[in-house]
Amino acid sequence: MVAKTDPQRGAHGVSLLAVERGTPGFTRGRRLEKVGLKANDTAELFFDDCRVPADNLVGTENEGFYHLTANLPRERLSIAVVAVAAAERILATTLEYARTREAFGRPIGSFQHNRFLLAELDTEVTIARTFVNHCVLEYNAGRLTVADAAKAKWWTTELQTRVADRCVQLHGGYGYMLEYPVTRAWLDSRVQTIYGGTTEIMKESIGRSLGL
Repeated sequence: MVAKTDPQRGAHGVSLLAVERGTPGFTRGRRLEKVGLKANDTAELFFDDCRVPADNLVGTENEGFYHLTANLPRERLSIAVVAVAAAERILATTLEYARTREAFGRPIGSFQHNRFLLAELDTEVTIARTFVNHCVLEYNAGRLTVADAAKAKWWTTELQTRVADRCVQLHGGYGYMLEYPVTRAWLDSRVQTIYGGTTEIMKESIGRSLGL
């Protein structure tokens, strides 16, 4: 957890602490109901006169903010990797559906509008994969910049939500049924543009890198 260890210093006065299960004063509340990602537990945490041993300090005291931001490019890159992989999977599922689902005596993928839409999505996903692969190589070489990580995060997560939304539409009424993978992927995708830094925060970061 992040705690204020020197409140007068603002962001320069927070530290990271490991709070272990069973620590007096630390309790977990109800499990929160999310729109998607049902397999991931998210719960309220409560701290009531909770005392944590000094040995549970993670990193250096009052440098928690720097510890957190130092790993932001890696975190955002990992979200981008998930976004591209999810978009590819959603698209593959929808392509198979478009080849086999018939309307008016022919596969729905054979209609020009649908064929063009799928061609656009496939192109965008391919471009996103190419840039993310570039960012992975840059990260492995120790050269991934904050700005490029932000570009990858916001672009791929917005793409993931767009691909999911369009693919739900192509499934028609079936796309609104939870028994279909595309529907669950649509629900899971929405949070991607929020956690790890919202799309708006990513654009702010990129803008600052441009000297604006």
